[in-house]
Amino acid sequence: MSLRTIAAWAATGCVVSALASPAQAQQAPAPAAPAAPAAPAHPTWTDPVFGGIQFSGHVEASANVSSADPANNINFGQGFNDRANTVRMNQAMINIEHDLDSSKNIFQYGFKFTGMYGTDARYTHFFNEFDRVTHSPYQWDIVELDAQLHAPTPFTGGGTDIKIGQYPTPIGYEVIDATGNPFYTHSYQFLYSLPFKHTGVLTTTHLNDTVDLWLGWDTGVNDSLGVNGINNASLGKFIVGFGLNNLLNGKLTILALMHYGAENPYTQGATTTVPDPNRHARQFYDTVITYKISDDLTSVTELNYVKDDQSHSDAESATTYLEYKYSDQWSFNGRAEIYRDNQGFFVTTPTSSLDVINAERGFPVTGANYNFGKATYDEFTVNAVWTPPVALPGTLGLTVRPEARLDTAYGGNGGTKVYNVGPSGTGRDNTVGTFSVDATLSF
Repeated sequence: MSLRTIAAWAATGCVVSALASPAQAQQAPAPAAPAAPAAPAHPTWTDPVFGGIQFSGHVEASANVSSADPANNINFGQGFNDRANTVRMNQAMINIEHDLDSSKNIFQYGFKFTGMYGTDARYTHFFNEFDRVTHSPYQWDIVELDAQLHAPTPFTGGGTDIKIGQYPTPIGYEVIDATGNPFYTHSYQFLYSLPFKHTGVLTTTHLNDTVDLWLGWDTGVNDSLGVNGINNASLGKFIVGFGLNNLLNGKLTILALMHYGAENPYTQGATTTVPDPNRHARQFYDTVITYKISDDLTSVTELNYVKDDQSHSDAESATTYLEYKYSDQWSFNGRAEIYRDNQGFFVTTPTSSLDVINAERGFPVTGANYNFGKATYDEFTVNAVWTPPVALPGTLGLTVRPEARLDTAYGGNGGTKVYNVGPSGTGRDNTVGTFSVDATLSF
């Protein structure tokens, strides 16, 4: 067992032990568990223009251990959690916002700014925005910066919500913000078959209590503005779809969205024989079905298909989540996913801190970029979410999530061994287990 594996195991144990000790000290002989404190309100500043500006944020740190103990220190296919046997600060995020009140169909305006620092920012940059401030794994990112409006509109029951600026994609179930996800690690769908962010205009028209119409125009996946902010010359990119709400007495919701547009970059130094990226679209189709089985049990199913016309590649996938709230202190989640990368185009794991943004913008990738061809991937993940019954000062809140994950790859060319990559650059296992724990301190 290597030194970094031992260090990761030790750090994981320290995190769990340190956070568990206060709860153990407060255990009482009474059979009932102590109630968790009420969720604190976020700090708010009252101003004469908006009436109230809310401040919130969190810091997320984590440790993980891989059963493979890979020589290259890479958790292949796990994206944000791509470094095996390590301890990292994934996100330090701050939000400054004035929200719209969706219950009032009157003209309203607001805004949101979300900034982030940490290792997750390597994957989420807008082009040419803080993407080369540092070559470190710890980087800065603007996750969201937009103006928001709600306008009553004729012939609709709920008016129209409008975002103008830079915003996370509305497509898919998992999100960049760690506090919005049931798990610490991400699905293959989130990492390889969905956009992360857009720059443009996004509208949601509430036709009635059941049907929402989504329409948007943007500069592309992770694109910003200007010559250096867009990786090709195509501006014809859009989002369209619908949401169905309050089905089955409020138990069922469906969100079906697609994004269409040219996303491949100009290749730096390429000859004229390289296909023109502006003539080839990348198509994302995604449906999220949420069903509330009971007050404490919810299921979510996400179906996805992505197709890249330039590379003649496509992938289809399905993920199911089960989320169970046991008490105010504990909840438990399960996730099962199958992901088919038909030509081996989408699932890849870079090693250098700038490789993700370099590949998206057409610049040379400096580190090893692991891609093992066409294959089917599945992953099964379970976790517990613990909110310790500890009184913290001010508006602070704490959440701890221990997680176990099993990944398998199969159906490739002559057998697929993509995990536990050795010095030669080839994988030695087709199955790998990962144990992780993250702790999030929010305000």
